[in-house]
This record gives sequence, structure tokens and C-alpha cells, in this order.
Amino acid sequence: MFAIVIGILVFIGVMLVFLGLSSSGQSGGISARLERYAAGKNDAAPTASAQGSGGLSNALAQSVALARLNRVVEQRDFGANLARDIARADLKLRPSEYMVIWGGSIVGVPFLFLILSIVLAPLGTGIALVIGAVIGFFLPRMWLGRRRASRLNAFNKQLPDTITLIANALRAGSSFLQAIEMVVRESTPPVTVEFGRVVREVNLGLAFDVALENMVRRVRSDDLELMATAITIQHQVGGNLAEILDSIAFTIRERVRIKGEIRTLTAQQRMSGYVVAGMPIALMGLLFVLAPGFTKPMFENPPGIMGLPAGMIVLGIGGFFMFVGFMLIRRIVAIEV
Repeated sequence: MFAIVIGILVFIGVMLVFLGLSSSGQSGGISARLERYAAGKNDAAPTASAQGSGGLSNALAQSVALARLNRVVEQRDFGANLARDIARADLKLRPSEYMVIWGGSIVGVPFLFLILSIVLAPLGTGIALVIGAVIGFFLPRMWLGRRRASRLNAFNKQLPDTITLIANALRAGSSFLQAIEMVVRESTPPVTVEFGRVVREVNLGLAFDVALENMVRRVRSDDLELMATAITIQHQVGGNLAEILDSIAFTIRERVRIKGEIRTLTAQQRMSGYVVAGMPIALMGLLFVLAPGFTKPMFENPPGIMGLPAGMIVLGIGGFFMFVGFMLIRRIVAIEV
């Protein structure tokens, strides 16, 4: 009964947050339409599929509610940061849709624990539900972070060949914008997605330097920032841009090669950090599920310290030092190139 009450309270709290945000929505239009055009035609597909499904009124009601919530979220600082992270991960989601998924994960993981408690009774306890809510809170962020990191890694691997292609197009007599259009035609995502957005922003009347800055802000790549800085300086002082891009491509290739070697040499140390931090947690969770009576004395009071069970204090101190050790190992093996 206690677990069910906790689940209901978490669900009500999340729903109240979303209702409060949606109730303060304001109208908007031009900037959103320009943003959709610059991002491409991917946003039109869900609308068309929703209209073709026969539930037009429900689809419109849901889209209006999500649009209001999205405007409210993007007006906040955390909404702007979330929209930037979603763009870097190349997810076809609005911040409001991601927040709905986030809230569903916070509620859904404890609810899944409640269902599994039919077979494994310890998963229905209050502590297990709190842990499930914490897991549900971090899961969407971890998924977003891993997708963003993998996309950035793929972009950095394609960037040297892309710069070489631009340099060759410039030597053939093409303008820089024509060279970028050639990259969009000849390359593969994620390079084509980002450079195609630059072309569309320039066609909308945005200055070319500003469009490059927007791409650097979306991708957040040091190699791309080096390229954009060199192009901006060349536009101001002149020079042979093709030779400059060739030098930058060579530098980026060497950086990628050195990073790969460092990652290979530090693989054992990174794996040691994951094992040191993850094995105690995995063993504790396994004992909690298979032998609940074995871990029960850790949460009993007395013995107590400052009104809390002594076992919880010991677990908290141990978890803190495990986290410190894990962060120190990561800091040691994080070698900048």
C-alpha cells in the first residue's frame, strides 16, 4: 500500500508540473516556422501521418497542447539548453516532447518495479521504488548524452574528408557556398545535415559567418571551431583558403589518430574505473533481490547514528568515496590533445 501511494504521488506531481507549464503558454509563430525551415523537412512527416490516420481532431488537440508547452519550455533557460542538446543529438523531438518522455520514465520505472514485485517481492518496497525513480530520472539524460557523443564522434571522423572536399572544390573554381552545397550532395550524415542547414540559413538571408557560428554552437566540435575560425579570418584578411583548409585537415587527422592511440592505451584504466565503481553496486542490488534478509540489518535502527540507521550511514560514506575514486580515475585517463 505504501508503494502504491508513493507511485500515485510521483505521477500526480509530474502531471501538475506539466499542467502548470502548459497553462502559461503564449502565442508565437515566425521564428518557429523559420527554425523548422532551417532544420529541414523532417517535421512535416508526423503531421501528415497524424492527419492520414483518421484521428484528426485528437492529433490537432495533442499538437496544440505540445506546441504551447514547447513555447513555454523554450522561454526558460533550461528549455533553451535542452533544445540545444536535442539538436546536437539530432533527435526529431521538441523540448516539450522530451520532457513528457522524461516524466514518463520517472513514473514508468517505479511502476515497472511494482509489476516485477509480483515475482520479486523486494522490488515493491519503498527503497526500491525511490531507486527506480532515480534511475528513471537519469535514463533519458544518459540516452541523450550517449547519442550526442556518438554523433559528435561521427562528425569529427568525417570532418577531415569534408574539409579536403571543400578545398578541392575551391581549387576547381567554385565559390565557398557552392563547395558546401557539393558537400551536402556528396557526403553522408551527420555532416550533410549540419552543412545543409548552413545553406538554408544563408538562403534565408543570414550572413555566412553567422551561419557558421550557429553550426559551431550546435555541433560543439573543437575541430569544426578551428575550421570556422580560419574561414572567418580568411574572409577578413584574405589568402589562399584552399591551402589553409588542407593544413587544417592534416591537423585534424593527426589529432584523430593521436586520440585513437591514447584511447587504446588507456582502455584498461577506464575499464578498471567502471569495475571499481559498478561491482559493489551490482553486488548490493543482487543481494537485495535474491536475499533480502541479508541486507535488512543495514537499514535497521538501532544501531543508529544521528537518528539514522548506522548501515545507511556506512553505505552513504562508501558510495561517496566510490564516486570520488571513479571521478579521479576518469580525470587521470582524460588526456587532452
